[in-house]
Amino acid sequence: MNCLFFTNTPAHVHLYKHTIERLEELGHDVLVFARSDECTEALLSAHDLPYRIYGGRGDAKHSLLWELPIQLGRIVRRARNFDPDVIFGIGPYAAYTGIVTGSPAIAVLDSEPSLDHVVARPFVRAFLTPEAFQKELGENHYRFKGFKESAYLHPEIFEADPDIRDALNVDPDESFAIVRLNSFNGHHDVGQKGFSTEQRRRLLETLADETTVFVSDEGSKLDLKRLDVRSFDLHPAKLHDALSEADLLVADTQTMVTEAALLGTPAIRSNSFVGESDMGNFLELEEEGLIYNLSSFEAVLERSQTLLADESTPRRWERRRDEYVSDMVNLTDLLCTVALTFTDSARETTLGDVAEVSG
Repeated sequence: MNCLFFTNTPAHVHLYKHTIERLEELGHDVLVFARSDECTEALLSAHDLPYRIYGGRGDAKHSLLWELPIQLGRIVRRARNFDPDVIFGIGPYAAYTGIVTGSPAIAVLDSEPSLDHVVARPFVRAFLTPEAFQKELGENHYRFKGFKESAYLHPEIFEADPDIRDALNVDPDESFAIVRLNSFNGHHDVGQKGFSTEQRRRLLETLADETTVFVSDEGSKLDLKRLDVRSFDLHPAKLHDALSEADLLVADTQTMVTEAALLGTPAIRSNSFVGESDMGNFLELEEEGLIYNLSSFEAVLERSQTLLADESTPRRWERRRDEYVSDMVNLTDLLCTVALTFTDSARETTLGDVAEVSG
């Protein structure tokens, strides 16, 4: 069986990496189509995944309009040569490739504001989303308990590096926080915003007075030299190990907040997505007491200081996390089941068949 995966972001690499490894162990041929991105390629290489670059990502807000036709042409030529039996991806790339190759395309989604499901819906064989996803995508929509991040942070899969504190050069009992800053240059980020430059500086100065601070700046635009903080300069594959040990995550981005919640690390999220129409996964995680969604910057500072000052915070979060993930789906298991079920010999396979197989 030939399985094709699309990884347009580092998060997609994490989502599919264990599924790819398992399928290869079972003797199936796997190929990853990836967008040119330093972090994405570093992760693909670190996990020794077979990949081909199909194109880059422009910084202009409307760059997708001229990128898409060129990239799709390149993708189609390579996909036809590979002849996939099943395709995994998000948005128009996987959907269109499924059309031209006659292969079932499976989309794993978790973001309601994204137009990916709108574009892909007529052409995708199946949608897999968290139970918290707030939109209905038709009869081929399957909901699972958990999140996309359950594919690599499920307790049965994730095991933190015991030497991560040595790699970070922090003492065994030393408190530290991670601040994740979004570049907001993705097509799904158009019109959205996070911390301003001044707010970023003030946030880092405030946290630095309370704890050791590591900064993961996606856009690399903030000058850290005059601040008493450290840049997170380990390999990106080590980020989850560090996050599992951190006392706090503060972010104006999305994915790492969910990751922190599943690792039992208190997380504060603040960006323009926050509000009554926020995404279902973040609303659910806040209801479970695992994250805070805050629109007020002053509230971010106050909550950060409160969490760091409370010695009971780590124990409370670990207990909440353990309770929450106790019945969470091992998404890698589910994705492997889907891949093995939606094959060339099962063109009429439905999500009902997958649900029956996976229980």
